[in-house]
Amino acid sequence: MTQRKLPSNASVATEADGGKMVAPAASRNAAALCELLEQFAPKTGKALELASGTGQHVAAFAEKMPGVHWQPSEIEPDRRASINAYAEDIENVSPAIELNATAPGWHSRHGGQDLIVLINLLHLISWTEAKIMITEAALALNPSGRLVLYGPFMRAGILTSEGDRNFHSALIRQDPEIGYKGDVEILELLRQCNLALIEIVEMPANNLAFVTEKRAT
Repeated sequence: MTQRKLPSNASVATEADGGKMVAPAASRNAAALCELLEQFAPKTGKALELASGTGQHVAAFAEKMPGVHWQPSEIEPDRRASINAYAEDIENVSPAIELNATAPGWHSRHGGQDLIVLINLLHLISWTEAKIMITEAALALNPSGRLVLYGPFMRAGILTSEGDRNFHSALIRQDPEIGYKGDVEILELLRQCNLALIEIVEMPANNLAFVTEKRAT
């Protein structure tokens, strides 16, 4: 993934005790995401979280869904250390791996997944990187495996709140290749990747969750 200069309010995390980092957004949305995954995730199997960030999410998911074995991943070494600190005493979480999910070919090393989760990243990468990531994720899923994408999106090409308009503008000022992706374009990409839409779920703070399932071939 290209190292990009982001606005100060994007991907914020501060250091806490024991090597843990705290991201305010993760603290706010963990409960809603747990509720979402409890509804749509498989009860057992292998789950890969792409760009796990601080580790707050994967620790919460693993405790709520003990039948699923979670593999967190992250590029940044300080965040991998934070993930491992959060998950140290959770049996169904493996140590965090270094994975650039925007690079082609990673599905061949991390295949056989029953669930892949991506939270709050698509607006921080380019459309080209997003296409690679979703294509690779689809290839890494088992038949009937599920991909869940969460974050802020345009609705039919429109930014529907003042906060979204301001944040999108701040992103593209820093890097014109990034910014909010459109829901229509995401749906078409998912279709091209053999991922069937189960539901688009309205989430707090004007976010969306795309819940999809890999079609059997």
